Amino acid sequence: MILKNKLPIIFCLIFLTSCNEFQRILKSEDIKLKYEVAEKYYENQEFRRASRLFEQIQSQYRGKPQAERVTFFYANSLLNTKKYIDAGYQFESFIKAYPLSQKVDEAAYLGAYSYYKTSPVFSLDQKETLTAIDKLQEFINTYPNSEKMSDANDLVQELRIKLEYKAFEIAKQFNTIRDYKSAIIVLDDFISDYPGTPYREDALFYLLDSSYELAVNSIYSKKFERLEQAKKIHMELMDTYPETKYIDQSNKMISSIDEEITTFAKNITVQ
Repeated sequence: MILKNKLPIIFCLIFLTSCNEFQRILKSEDIKLKYEVAEKYYENQEFRRASRLFEQIQSQYRGKPQAERVTFFYANSLLNTKKYIDAGYQFESFIKAYPLSQKVDEAAYLGAYSYYKTSPVFSLDQKETLTAIDKLQEFINTYPNSEKMSDANDLVQELRIKLEYKAFEIAKQFNTIRDYKSAIIVLDDFISDYPGTPYREDALFYLLDSSYELAVNSIYSKKFERLEQAKKIHMELMDTYPETKYIDQSNKMISSIDEEITTFAKNITVQ
């Protein structure tokens, strides 16, 4: 019972001792000691401490046999502490400094992966996403036989889908605010620009919805042409996705479109 009560105190003392030891090594001028301890931290996956020590000694090992190892470990420690921009830069520095290294393709992939990790959620500006795609594509083109090729292609695909989703959401927004003319233009462009997109079904439905709303609320002189165009879009949606998740809404729209066309035809006959 007494030992159990003292356990938190023991753990605290161990932690403080560890912290004090780390601070002592940080302040030390013994470069060899820092190198040895940094590698131990790295092997134990204590990447935050490892990165701080590698950062201190990196310049002092430049030109020495250990320099390649220090640079790679430093870059990978930054990656594992989520300092992705710094990690990407360090991996690129490694590739330039050691182009013949056995780890050069691994460094190239991890560098590109670091940029991938900077890609924000779709609702934000996608500058970092475009950069990540370029870096990953550069890796794919430079190291076509790398064992990381499949992973890199998957990451590129994921980022491209994110860009497609952002483009779709922007197009969809015009439908949401009932700017149907703009929605038709932007959704049509989206479908043309991204023929293989996983959001094609959604885009076709919102294109149909926008075309339908524009048609049924049109002035007489433009109504028939717009109804016919909406009917064509409905046909494309059903031909491409016969079991579409929008089946109920689209059926209601086509019924209304057909009724409007029939009424329009009767009015022409009467005239």
